[in-house]
Amino acid sequence: MRYYEDIEIGETQEFGEYHVTKEEIVEFAEQYDPQPFHVDESAAADSAFGELVASGWHTAAICMRLLVTGPMQDRASMGARGVDELRWKRPVTPGDTLSIRTEVLDKRVSESDPRRGYVDERLEGRTGDGDVVLSWIGLGMIARRNAESADS
Repeated sequence: MRYYEDIEIGETQEFGEYHVTKEEIVEFAEQYDPQPFHVDESAAADSAFGELVASGWHTAAICMRLLVTGPMQDRASMGARGVDELRWKRPVTPGDTLSIRTEVLDKRVSESDPRRGYVDERLEGRTGDGDVVLSWIGLGMIARRNAESADS
């Protein structure tokens, strides 16, 4: 298990491989973001995108899954305080394969609870060709290794 003390500013990780299908793009969009360019190939062809594209929220959900099953898998995560600077850089289309790259930007011990530390980390979702499709800065909370002694 990796604790706050084990994480270094500047460290990077690359992880995952997730193949995006037309069926799941449409299924997600029908439930959560039913705009025509996400659910109808004909309408999408006449849109600014020129083809069916995944909802940005779908792309974010895929990247979150890759984060949880990747870099967070061995961390003493306590959740997150939020996400800053969420950006959709380019549309995700059927057949894209996504992976993530993370970089630790900052870390500090919580002033209100010394049992946890805050770790700010940039995440980029990327295609197999290396194109960045999404980015955000996650505001994570990570348990400190010596949480018991932090109470004293």
